[in-house]
Amino acid sequence: MALKFMSAEEAAALINHNDNVGFSGFTHAGCPKVVPGFIAKRAEEEHAKGNPFKINVFTGASTGDKLDGVLTRADAINFRAPYQTNKSMREAINNDAVKFCDLHLSTMAQDIRYGFYGNIDYAIIEACDVTEDGEIVPTCGVGISPTVSRLAKKVIVELNAWNPKELRGIHDIPEPMDPPRRQDIPVYAVRDRVGNSHIKIDPEKIIVVKTNEPNEGSGFAPVDEVTAKIGENVANFFIKEMAEGRMPKTFLPVQSGVGNIANAVLAAMGDSKEIPDFDVYTEVIQDAVIGLMESGRVKFASGCSLTVSNPCIEHIYQNLDFFKDKIILRPSEYSNNPEVVRRLGVIAINTAIEADIYGNINSTHVMGTKMMNGIGGSGDFTRSAYVSIFVTPSVAKDGKISSIVPLVAHEDHSEHSVKIIVTEYGVADLRGKCPQERAQEIINKCAHPDYRPLLQEYIKNAPKGHTRFDMYNAFAFHEAFMETGDMKNVKWRKPNNA
Repeated sequence: MALKFMSAEEAAALINHNDNVGFSGFTHAGCPKVVPGFIAKRAEEEHAKGNPFKINVFTGASTGDKLDGVLTRADAINFRAPYQTNKSMREAINNDAVKFCDLHLSTMAQDIRYGFYGNIDYAIIEACDVTEDGEIVPTCGVGISPTVSRLAKKVIVELNAWNPKELRGIHDIPEPMDPPRRQDIPVYAVRDRVGNSHIKIDPEKIIVVKTNEPNEGSGFAPVDEVTAKIGENVANFFIKEMAEGRMPKTFLPVQSGVGNIANAVLAAMGDSKEIPDFDVYTEVIQDAVIGLMESGRVKFASGCSLTVSNPCIEHIYQNLDFFKDKIILRPSEYSNNPEVVRRLGVIAINTAIEADIYGNINSTHVMGTKMMNGIGGSGDFTRSAYVSIFVTPSVAKDGKISSIVPLVAHEDHSEHSVKIIVTEYGVADLRGKCPQERAQEIINKCAHPDYRPLLQEYIKNAPKGHTRFDMYNAFAFHEAFMETGDMKNVKWRKPNNA
């Protein structure tokens, strides 16, 4: 049968107020870039007439500004899940203009299938190819595309000519059965394939919009002295673990979060002659992985997206014959699946906003109230990892904020899941330690020297117990920053060291 073609404006006109809309992509990679702009334009026109127009947005992770940004600025979003990184979106969430549900990324597709959010009215999917029998080949990000495409009443495919059709074959696209007949996920090695190279749906549902839009991939900040030292500390930790027999000498697959610290860690690992060539089993494949792949240091990478800069993705596209047999892109419930993470023995490396002296981690909220981005996939990997590592610079805001505090202002990962914390000052190994031992390990090896006496004073004045917790002073660092702009200006409340 012949596919239906429309303009982006005509396709956007199909979307109605309060529709549930699922979008492709994972980060900016693989996100639709044209139809969302016309949905935003329609929202502005309806608002000018005094009519309500907002949609509920479901994605694999964050998206580009041409999706989250334009829709937010048009006041076109009622509800958003599960993760975001857009400045306009962040402001709207923190101003209560958008309802945001922060989720573990591996659960988004299954929660939609379970009916937790109602029916999906439309899916909007970026593709490099679509066939008349209903095969949709995603571009450089997968996310929740298979589930929302299958469940949606209609699927708008942005057929983006900027991405080569030759990407077909780089994807591995299964969709699991749901309980009570949930089968094992048969990924036993990083390079195992368990699905198809495409999404297959009823072609009657497909509407095609032709586009030719580049990715929105900007580069990360260059490695600086602090991030380089964090990377060096992580690499040295791995070398020691292998030497002392706690990690296989053949090494293990690595998961790394998003950002410049993650790139610095991977670069340090690549530079170390004592770390063997390794595989990557992660959610986002970044520029550093591609460079290490070309040098032979990364043998294979499995992820959900190619979250790379535009020069990097163009380089990949120009050398697909080299990269296609070294990269797999999967749906997020496979790339982030805790079952697979545990089975493969993945080493999880993620970034913290702050850590407390007992090992609890805040990944999401600044000063406990302002959403930064979301938990993302960090929890998917942390709980099931061979070893879970959190990295952070010891201070922020020119030393006015300590990343090591008496108590995190918002807890995303508890002390029970966190094994290692790394800053530019050192590595705190929390394994097998009681709370008091963990506190000394973190303060002495990870905290900035300016804050170590204050943290020791907090412990000294806290009530005795298995965990020395002082409810009067637990947030004294945060209070000092809110009142004076510098955590070092801490003023202790009533001491209680009984």
